[in-house]
Amino acid sequence: MSIGCPTVRLVGECSRLQRGHPAPRWLRTLKPFLQRDTAMAAIPTLKLSLIAVVVAIAAVLILAATKPDTFRVQRTASIKAPPQKIFPLIDNLHSNARWSPYCRKDPAMRGAYSGPDSGAGAQFDFDGNREVGSGRVTITDSARPGRVTMRLQMFKPMAVDNVVEFTLASRGETTDVTWAMQGKLPYVAKILHIFWDMDSMVGRDFEAGLANLKAIVET
Repeated sequence: MSIGCPTVRLVGECSRLQRGHPAPRWLRTLKPFLQRDTAMAAIPTLKLSLIAVVVAIAAVLILAATKPDTFRVQRTASIKAPPQKIFPLIDNLHSNARWSPYCRKDPAMRGAYSGPDSGAGAQFDFDGNREVGSGRVTITDSARPGRVTMRLQMFKPMAVDNVVEFTLASRGETTDVTWAMQGKLPYVAKILHIFWDMDSMVGRDFEAGLANLKAIVET
């Protein structure tokens, strides 16, 4: 009796199984070995995946180590008004809320003022939504009508302590208003900055705020 080609025989048996016939004994015997071979074949793929993950993490950590230890974001807008007209809207934290992009992001933001209304010592504690977070703004220096320096302490979503500075430079009938923020970058923040472009995101808020200020002053 001819046994025939093993491959042909196996294909034939698989066809029988698809038609609902019970598996022959010799095919049931091979099943554990076939399952083991399938599992063994998956091991190299798993190893490659793990190696790829490790390499990706290492690349991120190395890239983060090359980032600078400090950052600075700034934007400038030209406003058709003298510095004396613009300065009070920045130096007074109550007036500051009229054009702040963060107050507009969360109209229901809770806030508390303390100290003088304007100038050094004026303080504003805020607690807003996820876009705004919670923190404190304190005016540390005020030089009328050209510069206001503030300390920004964020408590949520992460703790930061940055310096914010507004400078007003007269240009004839207009004033160049520059809004800048700078601070230190700890290693964890360097990792975040690989995926989050601070200059783009924060700069966008500064541009919106300066546009709001320009609209109020020039109206």
